[in-house]
Amino acid sequence: MTWEPNREDVLAEKARRHLADYVRFMWDVLEPDTPLLWNWHIDAVCEVLEAVSREQIRKLIINIPPGHMKSLLFSVFWPSWVWIEKPGWRSLFASYAEDLAERDSVKCRDLITSERYQRHFSGQTKVGEWALSLDNNRKLFFENSEHGGRLALSVGGKGTGFRGNFVGVDDPINALDVYSKVKRERVVRWWGKTMSTRLNDKRTGARAVIMQRLHEEDLTGFLLDQGGWEHLCLPTEFEPDRRCVVDLGAGKRFEDPRTEEGDLLFPELFPQEVVDEAKLELGSDGYAGQHQQRPAPAEGLMLKRDWWRFWSRTPGHATANRPKGCTELASVRLPDKFDTLLLSIDCAFKDSAKNDSVSMGVWAKAGPNLYLLDRVNAKLDFVRTVEQAKVMRGQWPPKPPFHHGVQTVLVEDKANGPAVMSTLRRSMPGVVAFRPEDIGSKEARVSAISPTVEAGNVFLPEDAAWLGDLVDQYSSFPRGKHDDDVDMTSQAVLRMFGLLTVTSKDIGSTKPKGGGLGAASGTKGSLYGGGM
Repeated sequence: MTWEPNREDVLAEKARRHLADYVRFMWDVLEPDTPLLWNWHIDAVCEVLEAVSREQIRKLIINIPPGHMKSLLFSVFWPSWVWIEKPGWRSLFASYAEDLAERDSVKCRDLITSERYQRHFSGQTKVGEWALSLDNNRKLFFENSEHGGRLALSVGGKGTGFRGNFVGVDDPINALDVYSKVKRERVVRWWGKTMSTRLNDKRTGARAVIMQRLHEEDLTGFLLDQGGWEHLCLPTEFEPDRRCVVDLGAGKRFEDPRTEEGDLLFPELFPQEVVDEAKLELGSDGYAGQHQQRPAPAEGLMLKRDWWRFWSRTPGHATANRPKGCTELASVRLPDKFDTLLLSIDCAFKDSAKNDSVSMGVWAKAGPNLYLLDRVNAKLDFVRTVEQAKVMRGQWPPKPPFHHGVQTVLVEDKANGPAVMSTLRRSMPGVVAFRPEDIGSKEARVSAISPTVEAGNVFLPEDAAWLGDLVDQYSSFPRGKHDDDVDMTSQAVLRMFGLLTVTSKDIGSTKPKGGGLGAASGTKGSLYGGGM
C-alpha cells in the first residue's frame, strides 16, 4: 500500500519552504478567534524577511502603517520559522517598551511550543530533533538545544552581553516621544553603540528596523542617510513618485504593484471610509507619518506648499521646476522698484563645516509683498560665512530696481552670529542682530509669519535650481531634519514687516571702514543678481 501524505503534511511542507505559507499554516495556533485576512503586502514583508534569512539582505528597513501585522510578522512568525531550518540562529529583538518586546517574545515561544509546531518542525531539521532549553526558557530570553536563542529587550537595554546572527528593532520610539530631539538622538545612539555591536560577525550578520515614519530624524531617516539599506516602504495611499522597489538578491526584486495614485494598501481591512476616519483622528501630520510614511504631510505642516507664490523672468505660467503640491497660479514679474533689500543670515553652531548648515537669503520688499531674490545654503565655517555674506551683499548693488541695494544685514544672535556680526561691522554698515528669544520659539516665529505666507504675499524664484529643497524644508517644519532656511526666512519676514524693534545695542557701535564691498565678487555666480 502506497503512503500518501495528508493535507496537513502537504501544508506543513509548503510552510517549511516559504514564510508566507508558514504564517497561513500557523495562524490559528496564535489567533484562533481571528480569521486571517490576506493581502499582497504580507507576501512582500515575508519575501524581504526570507531574503534576510538567506543572507541576501543584510540591512533592511520596513515602513508600513499600523494594523498591518507588522509586529506579528517581524517579531513572532519570522524568528520561529527561521528555527525550522536554522535552530542555531541567535537573534535580538527590541522595542521602545520592554512590555511590548516581552509580549512578542512570549507569542514567538508559544508558536514554538505548540503541538502543531512540535509535530511538524522541531524534529525534522537537518540537525535532527531539538527542544527548548529548560535552563533558559524565560519570557524575555529562551534558548534551544542547538544553542539558538531569542533575546527581547527595550531600546536602551544593554543586551546583557548576548550576541547573535541578527539584531532588529520593532518601533524604536514612542510616537509621543518623537518630537523630542534628545529622545530621537538617544535611540540613534543606542542603535549605533549597542545593537550594532551585538552581531557575532558583521560580515554575515543582519540588521533590520521596522517602524512608521514620524520624523525626518527618526531612526529610519538616520539609517537612510548612511546608505546601503534595502527599504520596503508601503504607504496606505499609493504615491507613484515614491514607488517602492527592493532588491531581494539572486536576480529577484519586489516592486509595489499598485498603479494609480491613491490606490489603497489593504482595502479589504482598511477601506476608504476607514482611511478617512484615520485622517480625522490623527490629523494631517499624524496620518502622514503613520500611514503615508512621510515625516510631514505632502501639503506641508505649518507652512503649506500651496501658500507660496512665485516670480520668474518669464512670468505668466507655472513651470515644471515648481515643486509638486504648490499653487498653479501663474508666476509674476519682479516689480520695477523695491522699497528695501535685506540680507538674512542664519549661522551654524560651530566653527566647522562638518555638521551645521548656514542659510543666507536676499529679500526685497515692494508694498505688501516680499520677494526672495537669492539664497545660499551650505556647510560653512566662520571664515567662509563672513566671506559669503560679503559676496551676497555685493551682488545686490544700488541700481534699478534695487535703488538702495542691500541696506540691512540681519544676523541671528546665536551660534557664530555674534562673531560674524563683529567682523562684518568692520567693513559694512547696517549689520543688525536678530534675537530669537524676543519673539519666542521657532514654532512661534513661524506662526507669526504664516498669515503673511498664506495670504500670498511671499514670492519665491521659480527658476532657482534649489527651489525644491527650499519648499521641502518649509513644508516639513517642525518635523524636518533641517530648519536653517526656515529660521533665515522667518527672521527676514518679521523684520521687513516691522515686527522687530532695533536698538543701538542691536546695531553695534563699530564704525564701518568702507571699501569692504569692493572685494566682493560682484554678480558672478549669483542666480539672480545683476542683469535682471
